[in-house]
Formats: sequence, structure tokens, C-alpha cells
Amino acid sequence: MAWFELYPAYSWWVTAFGTLFGLVVGSFLNVVIGRLPVMLQRQWQTECAALTDSSPTTAQQQPFNLAVPNSRCPKCDHAIAWYDNIPVLSWLLLKARCRNCNTPISARYPLIELLTGVVFGLLCWNFGINGEFLIWCLFAALLICLFFIDLDHMLLPDQLTYLLLWLGLLYALLGGAVPLTDAVIGAMAGYLALWSVYWAFKLLTGKEGMGYGDFKLLAAFGAWLGYTLLPVVVIAAAVSGAVLGIIWQRLQRERQGQPIPFGPFLICGGVIALLWGEALLASYWQWLLR
Repeated sequence: MAWFELYPAYSWWVTAFGTLFGLVVGSFLNVVIGRLPVMLQRQWQTECAALTDSSPTTAQQQPFNLAVPNSRCPKCDHAIAWYDNIPVLSWLLLKARCRNCNTPISARYPLIELLTGVVFGLLCWNFGINGEFLIWCLFAALLICLFFIDLDHMLLPDQLTYLLLWLGLLYALLGGAVPLTDAVIGAMAGYLALWSVYWAFKLLTGKEGMGYGDFKLLAAFGAWLGYTLLPVVVIAAAVSGAVLGIIWQRLQRERQGQPIPFGPFLICGGVIALLWGEALLASYWQWLLR
């Protein structure tokens, strides 16, 4: 009996394990979301200092990565003990406040952990515990990181978008959800589609309507979903962006006119295409051919 047959799909105890695994991974994703933009900023500052022959600051010389330094309260700089870092549970037991200085802790930390736990639990229910489950978990984890980093900083790091793209192509090469030819064409079409919109908008208005990270993200979705579902991704992203953008502008009147990141809407469109894209396309063609 193969080892993965011991952890089958549609099993509640296997799904519970997947959910707990997701909660732990969600705690790590909080670290990535919080630290990766700072790491990139420090890298850019160090490179600029080298180009201008200036000395790096003390902060730039101190080690800072996903493991160092240990988690600390941003207000009082108190080191967070391991028992205060248990996903969701510690936040509840601490009543959403720092143990040392009583500063409120954002609810987003446990929400990201819960989101990751639910997604991993659903994947485990659908696949069981095997290689395909792990691949889709990595796909989901990358999307969660990209969603919140772009939401906070209007930045889609190449370290994540390229990993998502190459992972999609590798999955297709290994016999994944779409044929390799469809994945390659999808990656090319995804990049060129938004690249063309970017340059058309810039030539007409003289302004940049989106960043290059959006091109790479849509290319990654093309690699995972194939070129046939790219229209669903783009249309779903545009509709969700228009609706939520109007709501955002009305709620944040003082920030009207400021740019809104498109990455989160692309991710929403990609998830919609992944879950219901085939059904939506079939309904569209049925309606068109009536």
C-alpha cells in the first residue's frame, strides 16, 4: 500500500490535520507578508548606497530576514515568547493585546492564519495528503502573500510571482491540471495581454495604469489555468475591481484619486476562474450560440 493511501481524500481526520497545518503555515505567511517588503527595501537601499559610494546605515548593516530577528512587539520591542505565537489561540488568550505593553494586536494576523487553515483544509479534503496537495498548498500560500503585500505596499515581489509562474509550468510538465502547451501559451498570453494594455494606456494618457508585477501575476495564472481561462480571470478581476474600487473610494473619501493595487483583484479573478471558470465559459458559449 502506497503511503498516500493512508491519508485519503474526503476524510475528516485528514482534513483536520490539513487545517492545523494551514494554521501553522498561516503564522509563517504573516512573517513573509510583514518582512519581505522591508527586506526588499533594505536591499534597494544597500544597492543605492553602493552605487553612490555612501556608507550603509546602522539599520542596513543589521541582519534582517524571515528568521532574524525574533518576533517583537512593534510598540515596546518586547520579544514575543513561543506560547504567545500559537496561531489564533494566543491572540484569543491575550485578548488581542501585547502581554507586555497592552498595545492592541491587529485582527489581521489570526484572520490570515484562519484563511490559510480553511484553504489548506479544503485542499486536504479534495486531494488527501499527497504531492498534488502540497503543490496546491504552495499555490495558495503564494497567492495569500501576494494579495496582502500588494494591498499594503502596491508591490508584487518578483521572488513570489516568478516562483508562482515556474511552479505552474513545472506542474504542467509533470502532468498537472492543464497540458504543458496550454500552460506555456497561457503564460505568454497572460503577460502580453496586460503588457499591451499598459503601453496602450501609457501612450494615450502619459501615465502608468499598472505595474509590471501585474503582468507576471497574470502570466502565472496562465501557467496554472491555461490560456482558455485567461478571459475569465481578466473579466472577473475587472468587475471586482470596479465594484470594490467604487466602494473603497466612497469609504475613503480623503484618499480619492489615489491608485488602488490591481493584484488583489487579479487574485480574486484567478480564484473565480479556478473554481468556476469552465462553468462560466460553458454558460457563455451556450448563451452566445442560442
